[in-house]
Amino acid sequence: MNYTEALEYIHSVEWLGSRPGLSRTQELLEKLGNPEKNVKFIHVAGTNGKGSTCSMLDSVLRAAGYKVGLYTSPYIVRFNERMCINGEPISDTELAELVAVVKPIADTMQDKPTEFEIITALAFLYFKRNACDVVVLEVGMGGRLDSTNVIESPLVSVITGIALDHVSVLGNTITEIAAEKAGIIKNNCPVVYGGRDDEAFKVISRKATECGSDIVRTALDKLTVESMDVSGTIFHYNNIKDIRLSLCGSYQPENAATVIETIATLNRIGFAVPESALRNGLASARWRARFELLANNPPVIFDGSHNMQGVTAAAESIKRFFGGERVLMLMGVLADKEWDKMLSVLLPNAKKMFCVTPPSPRALDSKRLAEECIARGSDAEAFATIEEGVCNAYLAAETQNMPLVMLGSLYMYGEVFFAFEKEKEKRKSR
Repeated sequence: MNYTEALEYIHSVEWLGSRPGLSRTQELLEKLGNPEKNVKFIHVAGTNGKGSTCSMLDSVLRAAGYKVGLYTSPYIVRFNERMCINGEPISDTELAELVAVVKPIADTMQDKPTEFEIITALAFLYFKRNACDVVVLEVGMGGRLDSTNVIESPLVSVITGIALDHVSVLGNTITEIAAEKAGIIKNNCPVVYGGRDDEAFKVISRKATECGSDIVRTALDKLTVESMDVSGTIFHYNNIKDIRLSLCGSYQPENAATVIETIATLNRIGFAVPESALRNGLASARWRARFELLANNPPVIFDGSHNMQGVTAAAESIKRFFGGERVLMLMGVLADKEWDKMLSVLLPNAKKMFCVTPPSPRALDSKRLAEECIARGSDAEAFATIEEGVCNAYLAAETQNMPLVMLGSLYMYGEVFFAFEKEKEKRKSR
């Protein structure tokens, strides 16, 4: 089996909705020899912030000298990004080799595993095969019934912010969603909660108590931002001063504070991470599509905010970095998201909205998005392709010397990124 055939198999697996439950993953892993039982995990759940938190934990642990696996979703540009070791995505060859192992076993199962369940099994095999010291494991959706939740005793269970998302699956209230996220808590395994919501914390704390697990809540009142711009942030947390964070976004210091509490928890249980590694790891952490600075002069930023909490955070970052100045925006969004509410948050910050259609069957058509913006009194224009939208938005940003922020869906990052790089190369050759 080659790489192309491996990807075709992964993406062709029958998909019958989210199909929550652990039985298929457990059966598949048992037939593979339970590779997950030979790996140490840090398990990370949350509505927003879990990807950034995972990337920072990965960077800090690597700075401490550990061989670190990282499992995240979705991928941004290339499938292989979903499973990395020491910052390097799985090779095409090794992915094909592992699919060749998993496919014949999955094909014999009466209750066929879903795409995400197969990918999770592939990742566990990959991390075991390469003898990782520790794996930072991001939950796909929810927690309790997510296929990553087959792991038995994580070093730490981390839960970031809780907000309303995937309500058709996880529940209609913060309490219900928090209960699903709290499902990753295991007996006698420490817990870190990084969110602001007190109602969610009560649910998570109660679950931790039931499991006999110590819980730490990130002390956001002990977080002080010293300076912040698109090049990075200097902040203090608790008794650690002058911490440099490379990731942009006004929300990232809170995620970093959760990372600091997680590292402190690891140190308490004997998994040594010195402060120097903490500082170096946070300073060098990278995470694509999360208020990512693509260019300066004028500033061009991509943010994969895809729900109300993420969009609200993006709007706060825009105000923080650009002093209340209205900016140009390029937006594409999925129709099943709260896009009308997102516009209410974003349009006051937008001089003009460049509307595109993300590459997804769930996408909202760019014309519909532009019509709604115009109906609300905003300047907006729809484009037939993402490339056309990026070209026009970047030209306007250069001509008017204004910041450009592109956001709304992670699904369009790849097309946006390559279209933007193409535009930059055009300008260089002039």
